[in-house]
Amino acid sequence: MSKRDLFRNPGLIGILSREVVSLTGSQMTWVALPWFVLTTSGSATRMTVVLAVEAAAVAAGGFAGGLATRLGARRTMLICDGVRAPLMAAIPLLHMADALSFPLLLLLVFGVGVFATPSFASRTSLLPDLVGEDEARLGEANALLQTANRLAALLGPPIAGVLIGVFGATEVLLIDAATFVVGFLLTATLVRAPGIVVEPDAPKEHAFGAVYRFLKQDPLLRPWSVVLILGDVMWLALFAALPVLVLERFGERPAVVGLTFAGFGLGAVVGGAIAFRLVGSVDRILLASLGEIGMAVPLWLLLVHSGPALLVFAFVAAGLANGLVNPALHTIVQLRTPRELRTKLYSVVITGTAILGPVALVATGPALERFGVDWTLVVLVGIDTALVLLFSAAGLRFRAASRKLATASLT
Repeated sequence: MSKRDLFRNPGLIGILSREVVSLTGSQMTWVALPWFVLTTSGSATRMTVVLAVEAAAVAAGGFAGGLATRLGARRTMLICDGVRAPLMAAIPLLHMADALSFPLLLLLVFGVGVFATPSFASRTSLLPDLVGEDEARLGEANALLQTANRLAALLGPPIAGVLIGVFGATEVLLIDAATFVVGFLLTATLVRAPGIVVEPDAPKEHAFGAVYRFLKQDPLLRPWSVVLILGDVMWLALFAALPVLVLERFGERPAVVGLTFAGFGLGAVVGGAIAFRLVGSVDRILLASLGEIGMAVPLWLLLVHSGPALLVFAFVAAGLANGLVNPALHTIVQLRTPRELRTKLYSVVITGTAILGPVALVATGPALERFGVDWTLVVLVGIDTALVLLFSAAGLRFRAASRKLATASLT
């Protein structure tokens, strides 16, 4: 398969189209759902409870990694989209019928969230089955997928803001339900590769146990997986600190927050486009190892008291590095992981982040109030930088050992 053939691959086109449509809808809901709860109930507490339930559901969905492997990636994606569409639609429809109680809202939100993790894990693990396991082509396919992901993240929130102002949050939730239907149809009609399905008589093993045993024996993915989970948790805390930083330095200018988030998305889209050109011909372990440093270094600019432009630039630069690194990183993970463990591995990583993320968020709030933005950022960025250096050291050490072994085998 050539680079041009990727754009003729109906399965890959289906996955990319589904990613843009469905994830854009989900990004819209991340804006519309809190607004819907806040405006209909008038309670900030209820809004935070809904968000906490959604986070818990994403974590709970990770325990379905083994089930997704047994069903197959494509079938799991169809089930997830097919179930989430009516659950999401039920929220605004029941509200319109004046039949939406708060406990029922929490139940529906949990139902939507619990299917997010197996859907994401299945989509990512299915990619090698669609384009093959050639490193160059798989890296380019990952670059396209990451670009589609970041494009949706860039478009979803501002579209939601406009549509909420024109139609209201209720209607935006209905639109998200419709995107799940579109995602289901795209997968059903274009994606033909079934993905790995475990034989019925294969020994049943819990996803966490199987992934732990695999990572324990892998000298590269063992340290990388730990760092990736902790690093994602640090980024959640940084994103939570951003509105406080803007309020303290620039006053009530929420547009700066939006521009900063958009800057990260824009940088990631550009980085993904560059990665598509490069990832097939470069040393992917070297790119991933050094590129992670590029995500951490710009964050130190957050400590510089300057105008909003510098803040936006820092996140654009970090997003650019993210877009460059992710395709190589996902390709390495996919090819080093046995096919029957790919869905389980991604599920475990997402679950780990979803479990530790709320803990970090709960700690970040009091830290901001007690120590202020600057000192909190010093700690968060310092931890993230230390994690990135550990990630880079592990990658470079593994690369050096592999090259040494290859040289010894030739002599």
